[in-house]
Amino acid sequence: MNLIDKIPLAGLIAVTVLMALAPFSPQPHLLEKFSMLMAGTLTKPVDIFDVFWHLLPAAILLIKLYRSRQQRS
Repeated sequence: MNLIDKIPLAGLIAVTVLMALAPFSPQPHLLEKFSMLMAGTLTKPVDIFDVFWHLLPAAILLIKLYRSRQQRS
């Protein structure tokens, strides 16, 4: 977990936003995959991996924020 603590917060926020919105055209992957999930067509392993790949920075950001909050308490 020390590795997560060493990541600069501003850089992690930037990477999280970019990965959540990539690709910018025609539609971000996360929106596309979410609509596939709602339609029940998110079944290919590559699509499921893509969702995790695009959400990985957000998960790391949440862990970092949680850890920083715990260290302040």
